This record gives sequence, C-alpha cells and structure tokens, in this order.
Amino acid sequence: MIIDEDKCIGCESCINWCPMGAIRMGEAKATIDQGECVECNVCRRVEICPVDAFVQKPLVWPRSVRAIYSDPLNVHKETGLAGRGTEEIKTNDVTGRFKRGQAGVAIEVGRPGLGAKLKELEKLSMALARYGVEFEPKNPLTNLINLKTGELPAEIREEKVLSAIIEITVEESKLLDVLALIKETSKGLDTVISMDVACRAAQDGTWPCEEILKKAGIFYRPNAKVNVGLGKPFIG
Repeated sequence: MIIDEDKCIGCESCINWCPMGAIRMGEAKATIDQGECVECNVCRRVEICPVDAFVQKPLVWPRSVRAIYSDPLNVHKETGLAGRGTEEIKTNDVTGRFKRGQAGVAIEVGRPGLGAKLKELEKLSMALARYGVEFEPKNPLTNLINLKTGELPAEIREEKVLSAIIEITVEESKLLDVLALIKETSKGLDTVISMDVACRAAQDGTWPCEEILKKAGIFYRPNAKVNVGLGKPFIG
C-alpha cells in the first residue's frame, strides 16, 4: 500500500488505523513504512481517508505473500478459505480431524501490532520437521513448507505478515516432547507465539491433553467453539 502524496492533506485521520503502526507523518504528508506494511488493506478498506489517498500497488511474488496471510478477505486457492486460511483445530468436536490418541497443535506466529517475518516461523517449522511431525494438509501454509526440512522458499523469509499459523498432528504419547520443542525454539524468535491444542475427549468426559499441558508447565484456558455445532457432527 502507498499514499498518493498529491492527494494527502496531512489530516492524520489514518494514523491509528494501521494494525502495524506503519503509517507515519512526515513534515506535511502521511507515509507508509514499506518494511512494516503487511498489505492487510485495513487503511484502505475502512475508508477513513477523506481524500481517498490510499493506493493499492499491484503485488507480485514474494511481497504478495504479505497480503495472502494478512488481509482477511483474501481467499486461499489451496483451501477456499479466507484470511490465514486455517480450518481451526478448535472445531474438532464437529470435524473429527484428530482421532482419539492424537492431538492437534496450532502455533500462531506473530500478532497484530507486532507481526512476524516468515523467517521466524521457519525456525519453528524446521524444528518440527526434524522431529517428524505431520503438517496439516488443509492449512494453506503447509503448501509453502518443505515437509522434509521445514524450510520455506528463500525469497519469502524476509516478508512480514500480521501472523501465520502452523498446524500439526502428533500422537498424544509424543505431545509432551513436541511442546518442549516448541517452548525451547520460541525462545529464539523475534516475535510472539500462541498455541491451540485439541484432542478428542475420552469416554469418561476427561480431556487427555490437560494432564500433558500441566506436565509441560503451560498455562491454558479450556475453550470451545459454540457456533459450529449447528449440523450433525462428522464424528460419533
């Protein structure tokens, strides 16, 4: 995104709308820090500019990856889903993607206000690939990951996004080791991460992953999606 200097009147109406703080005032005009801009299109979409000075430049690879993972209206060709494009493991009670004895782990790298360069995400994907986890095929990010090495294409490593999500499936018996690996790797990241862990409830109604998270020393909040059960679950 750029600002048409001939149109900009320096009113500063747009400054607080950028989730990355990339819009700044020069001497009389607003400018966009192209390194910090993640092409989320918020500034243009909210129509806050009284003179319509925002201009969306044609995005080509590799910069286009910023919009793919930052603009919530973008639809991924791999999944047909918008935004970060994940199927969301929190819907597992309906979809049944993870069977009993398995756990799904989603690792969100970056958050609005901070963002993340994809090279930070690659540190996690490489560590997980070395361990031998299964990357979720329904997650569009998996399409960019070398499943053997965890590497991303070299040309996108310096691109910055609001956030991106790695999704994996692991056996419950290996979950403790995987959580320890994620915690250790995250210490070297120049951003923040958050995690979701999902598994099927046991027959007695208990949640097997709960004890594993406690052993890992990870604070968690038990959450559920309350808006996905409108149809018949795919699992028994």
